[in-house]
Amino acid sequence: MRILITGGAGFIGGTLIARLAGRGGHEIVAFDNESLGRREDIADLDCRFVAGDIRDGDALAAALDGVDAVVHLAADTRVIPSIENPAHNFDANVRGSFTLLEAMRAAGVKRLVSASTGGAIVGAADPPVSEAMPPAPLSPYGASKLAVEGYCSAYAASYGMACASLRFSNVYGPRSFRKGSVVALFIRQMLKRETLTIHGDGSQTRDYVFADDLADGIIAAIDRGASGVFQLGTGVPTALDDLVAMLHEVSGREIPVEYRPFRAGEIVHTWCDIACARDVLGYDPATPLREGLARTWVWFVDNRARLGV
Repeated sequence: MRILITGGAGFIGGTLIARLAGRGGHEIVAFDNESLGRREDIADLDCRFVAGDIRDGDALAAALDGVDAVVHLAADTRVIPSIENPAHNFDANVRGSFTLLEAMRAAGVKRLVSASTGGAIVGAADPPVSEAMPPAPLSPYGASKLAVEGYCSAYAASYGMACASLRFSNVYGPRSFRKGSVVALFIRQMLKRETLTIHGDGSQTRDYVFADDLADGIIAAIDRGASGVFQLGTGVPTALDDLVAMLHEVSGREIPVEYRPFRAGEIVHTWCDIACARDVLGYDPATPLREGLARTWVWFVDNRARLGV
């Protein structure tokens, strides 16, 4: 099977390529505009790199030649910047995804797995978050992902495409050195022995899923030609203070923490119900958080030269 991965040079893209290559039997095309990920980040992996932007229909048409399935990871995933500049977030996420869907329709590619998000779409709902909850985005980022889910549903119904929207929880793991999410950020700061900053009182909870487990869920959705919305996380909430304590433990470093006020648009408590993904996709995240953090810390230490620390 030939699989095109948009955002393929990014953290999750690289993890997914490594998992697919380990299984064998796939030809992988990584499509990326290198606004965050870089082609050298996946130079050690068995794939073909194509430079391009998902808002460029001609570039997508060329990349889709002979493709059997698409994994759509390219996006502007930053919550706070989406509040500051919603037009950019809309352009990258909604217009870009629509351009991809149209290019797939023209090329006759019928299978899509699209990266979405849970908490940012459902908003300040009582967790655990499930696919059945009504959407109430708190940020333009969440609204953009909800719009993309809507287009995926419409294209599945209107054009016979298999479109799975996978709502990722907080993903962490090796290869995340360019990522701005909390685990990668805190590890970079710990390597530099910088004070960690928590916006809030540290009691806020998230669902942290190891990237290898998430990649296996994506592969299951490809293999099964799944359609619909699925939550991919662990179903286990972890307070931010507990996350910091685990990072201190696995790193052997005690780094000071500075607490600042909560930020607008951010959710205080969210984790997800993964029963639907278990039933339909056979999804089974197996990596305990402490183990995943230890593996991530070791990867960052081994690759610290790339970080300049």
